[in-house]
Amino acid sequence: MTPAIEVRAVEKHFGNVSIIKDLNLSVAQGERHAIIGPNGAGKSTTFNLISGYLSPSSGEIRLNGNVISGLRPFEINRRGLSRSFQVTNVFARMTVWENVRCAVLWATGHRYAFWKNVDDLPEVRRRTAEILEDIHLSHRRDVPAGLLTYAEQRELEIGITIAGGANVIMLDEPTAGMSHAETERAVALIRRLTEGRTLVIVEHDMSVVFGLADRISVLVYGHIIASGTPEEIRANPKVKEAYLGEEAH
Repeated sequence: MTPAIEVRAVEKHFGNVSIIKDLNLSVAQGERHAIIGPNGAGKSTTFNLISGYLSPSSGEIRLNGNVISGLRPFEINRRGLSRSFQVTNVFARMTVWENVRCAVLWATGHRYAFWKNVDDLPEVRRRTAEILEDIHLSHRRDVPAGLLTYAEQRELEIGITIAGGANVIMLDEPTAGMSHAETERAVALIRRLTEGRTLVIVEHDMSVVFGLADRISVLVYGHIIASGTPEEIRANPKVKEAYLGEEAH
C-alpha cells in the first residue's frame, strides 16, 4: 500500500547551518506515528517541511504517493493533510462555533460571497454541530475562543484540524502545558477523532507517545536514528543513549 507520508533523503539548510540531514520517513495509511527527540532535534522543522511551511533544500516529500515538496501549505491541505501548531492557533474574538464553521465552510466548498447568508447552509450547520459534539464543546459554542481555558483551546484546535475532512492529521505537541487529567482527556479525544485516519504527532510526554502510537521515529540532530513499534523503541540501546534514558522504563 502506498504510504500516507513518505520523506526521501530530505535536507534543510538555513545558510550554512544544516538542520535536517538525509531525513527518511515512511508513515503507513491509517497508522498513528509519533516523532520524538530532544529539544533542537528538528521535529518542528520536519513538520513544517511536510506541511509546506518550509521547502526542503533537497530531497522529496510525498503525500499519498504524490509529490508535495515545494507546494504551499493551502495546496497541501487541499490534497488531504491538516495540521495543528505548538502555539494555540484560534481566532480569539470569534466564538467557538464560528471558529469551527470557518473550517467547515472551506471543506464543503463554500467561498466568500457577500450575497450568501452563512446561516442558510444546513450542511454547514450540521457538520459544525457534529464537530462541537465530538470535541465536547457544544456547551461553549457561543463563547469567544479567547475566553476558553487552555485545554479547551487545544481541543478546539483539534476540532478545527479535523473539520476539513483531511485523511492525514499532524498534531504538534497537542498536550503541552496540560495537567495529567487534561492530557488523558486530550489523548482519548485524539484517539477517537483520528480513528481510520493517519496521525503524525510530535510529543514530549512519553506516556502519551507510548500509549497512543503504533510506530515511533526518533529524531536526533536532524536525522532519524530509529523507527519501530513502541516495544522496539523502548529496547533500542541507541535510543536509550541518545534520548529516552530512564524514561524507557
